[in-house]
This record gives sequence, C-alpha cells and structure tokens, in this order.
Amino acid sequence: NLVIGTLYCTKGNFEFGISRIMKSLEPYERKIGVDTWYYAKRCFLALGETLGKNMILLRDEAFDDIINFLDAAAQVGRNISTSISPIENQDSSAPKRTVAVEARSLKRFFLKMRD
Repeated sequence: NLVIGTLYCTKGNFEFGISRIMKSLEPYERKIGVDTWYYAKRCFLALGETLGKNMILLRDEAFDDIINFLDAAAQVGRNISTSISPIENQDSSAPKRTVAVEARSLKRFFLKMRD
C-alpha cells in the first residue's frame, strides 16, 4: 500500500495516494520507522507543495484524516529518529529530529492550508 500510495501521489491523485499511505502504516506502533516515515513524508510534502501552489483542493474529510494521522504519528514517533547518520548522532548539542517533531511541523502546515 505504501508503494501504491506513492505512485498515485506521483501521478497527482493525492487524495487516494495519501489515504493508501496512511492505511499502509497501520498499526502505527509497528510500522512507522525511519524508512517508512521517509517515504510517507515525501508524499505529504509533495501534497503540501501542490496545495501551496493552489493546483488542487482537498475535501475537509481528507484534511481531517491527515491531521488525525499526523497526531498519531507524533505520539508514536517520539523515540524514532529521522536521521541515520552517525556524524549527526555524535553532536549531542544539536536538537534531535524525530518523527514526532516532523509530524507536528507537517500538522501545523496542513492546519494553515485548511484555513
């Protein structure tokens, strides 16, 4: 479902593609990881770019589903780092980027786009 959703997003059918991606990551506790989050995040960012350019409109139900998914990802992803570089892990003074941090920033963006 993650691959199918990604393909639909690349073809511009974001509503169906994003729904497939969210469905593919259920149950979130087991399936959200560094790699799966990376590919899911790319599709959310592509959707955000397209929304920002006013090229598509989403239904309110789709926005609600996205917000609910990002809330769940933020809860599950507190301890899941989004970086796998050993150089970045050595610098302990830098703020740690986790799935929760990125999910909250994506949620903030989609809330602004909905209004």
